[in-house]
This record gives sequence, C-alpha cells and structure tokens, in this order.
Amino acid sequence: MSGGVDSAVAAARAVEAGHDVVGVHLALSRMPGTLRTGARGCCTIEDSMDAQRVANKIGIPYYVWDFSERFKADVVDDFVAEYTAGRTPNPCMRCNERIKFAALLEKAVDLGFDAVATGHYANIVTDSEGNRELHRAATWAKDQSYVLGVLTSEQLKHSMFPLGATPSKAEVRAEAAERGFSVAKKRDSHDICFIPDGDTKGWLAERVGAEKGQVIERDGSVVGSHDGAHSFTVGQRRGLHLGMPAPDGKPRFVLEVRPISNQVVVGPKEALDISEIAGARFTWAGLAPEHPEVAFECEVQIRAHADPVAATAIVRPLDVPVPVEGQRPASDHELVITPHSPLNGVAPGQTAVVYIGTRVLGQCTIDRTVSAVPAVSDSTSAVA
Repeated sequence: MSGGVDSAVAAARAVEAGHDVVGVHLALSRMPGTLRTGARGCCTIEDSMDAQRVANKIGIPYYVWDFSERFKADVVDDFVAEYTAGRTPNPCMRCNERIKFAALLEKAVDLGFDAVATGHYANIVTDSEGNRELHRAATWAKDQSYVLGVLTSEQLKHSMFPLGATPSKAEVRAEAAERGFSVAKKRDSHDICFIPDGDTKGWLAERVGAEKGQVIERDGSVVGSHDGAHSFTVGQRRGLHLGMPAPDGKPRFVLEVRPISNQVVVGPKEALDISEIAGARFTWAGLAPEHPEVAFECEVQIRAHADPVAATAIVRPLDVPVPVEGQRPASDHELVITPHSPLNGVAPGQTAVVYIGTRVLGQCTIDRTVSAVPAVSDSTSAVA
C-alpha cells in the first residue's frame, strides 16, 4: 500500500473478493527529502500514514516493512551506476523487478502468503494449461503492463492486479470516495521517488561529480564542451551550448553519451531514428517462445506511455558477451528487435518490452542500438 488511491482500492477489492489481506507499506528511503510534506515521490512518511488510515478503514492489519538498504543497493546505486556508464536507466522497472516482486514477494512467501496484490493497471490471464500470462489493462490510457514487463513466470504465479479491468482512474477515485478513503482526491505520484525535488541533474552531480568534456559530431570534430556527461540523455536538444552551428543550420541532438572518453556525441534529428535494438539482459513474462531462435512477429514498446511499434524479434548468440557491472551475469545470447518503422531517440539502459497482441511476452534492457542513418565513420552499434 503506497499511500495512493490505486493501492487503497486494490486492497479493498481484494478483501471483498474473499482474500485474507494484510496491508504493507514499503519504507524505501531514509533520506530527509522523503520526509518533507510535498515531496513528489510515492514512499514518504505522509504516504505511510495515508496507507495506515485506509487499512484501518478497511479493517485489515497494517505493517511497514523496511527495505531501504536493499532499495539503495538495487535501485538507487544501480541508477547512479547506469548514468555513470552512459546509460539511461528506468528506476521504476528496477524497483518492480528487485523490490516489489522480488524482495517483498520473497518475504511474503516465506511468511506464508500466497500473493502480492498491487494497484497496477494490468491483467493476468491463465491459459487452458494453467500457465499465467501478463496482459495489458482494459483501458489503454491507464495500462501499466510496460513497467511490469520484468516479471518472470514464477513471479506472475504470486501476483494479483485487482484494478486491471477498471475502465478509468475516475472510476477508481469515485469508488475510493464512496468507501470514505481520505486519499480519493490525492494527486498521483510522479518523478523519481528518491529525488523528491525533481532535480535529477543536480542530484547526479553530487554523486557522480561533474567533469568538463567535449561535445563532438559523429565524425569526431569538436563543436562544444560540457560540464558533465551524466547530465545528458539521448534525444536531448536543449542545454548543449554549442560553439559551432551545424552546416545546414538545423539544431543538433544528443545521439550518444561516451562515459570513458567523457564525450557527448551530437548530430541531426534524423540520426535519432533507430533501426535495431538489442539486449543480453532479457526475460520472459510467462512461458518463453517455443523457438526464440526463429524470428517472430511482435510489437515493441520502449517507454511507459509510448505507442507500440510492429517489429520482428529473435534471440541470437552474442559475438562478444556484454559485461554489465551490478547486473546478473552477462548472457551469451541477446534479444534482437528490429522495428518495422524506426524508433526514435532510444538510449542504452532503457527497457524494451515485447508484446504479442495484449500479452507481454518479455523484455530486455537495451545494450546497443543501430542508427537508421549511420555516419560514414560510425560503427553500427552503441554498446554501453
């Protein structure tokens, strides 16, 4: 129970469905910013009190479980390491993968619980043979299956999403009001929960440091300088402060961040179009394809609110295994996804979630991308 309206209604529905429910709030941070009224995350002291009031109203036991140390190691430190390596991480994916459906689920099962229920908008469908599949929510606008794409078959066996068939958030808020929940009109959480003031650039500068470096074109020519490569992301246009205009007079965009050389690579907007993405850190949500080494048709989604794009996917052996510090051992295979139309502004570190229809088939953390408009001197991939 995060302290928000979605998990409040999910808990109430689970009780009405006949389940023996215990409310659990996760204490994920001990940083002072998360104690301040008005913090914009989802795990503040105020949130825990909101969750307790709802639990009391429903009439269920309520506990606060401290996962702050594991959250720091598995989510916060990972976030810093990924940016240091020039990648663009998704901390919400890591939190679902390593905290809510790993650390929390492991403890719950050890204590004798059957499942973890959350307020995510997604559905679980059981096929004729009893296998569980993760599917999109009933309403596209509220679908959150993307951030759950990291769940494995075993985790899906112990997951419940009571809001999956709900048509709208307005209906959830109306139900919360009818139940007398004080969180009925509470604003949704946003931004990164462990950066409560929303200043990601400043937060990273304190932990990674800021060192001046070069801004270069894809051919290696220097066109400017920067005060810290970690503050740039692929697709960024503003804040480049380039000393030389492009020959065609058009704006440049960040195409790549190179942490080893401390360089930021820029180029034309069309160079952001990506014709292929791949990642060795891939998992399947439910049963894996019977023959993943044979190319199959699917759709790929690269951001939580992006439209899916038709694509072809295949699992191939890696020429050279990709080592990723702090992650599981590098696989000797990678999931390669080729969109039928170019993706735009994709960065290593992002998550690509693969769908077949409404079903989430699996996901990968993107290790490399291939530009649809490579420069003459470009290698064909950007391996972080």
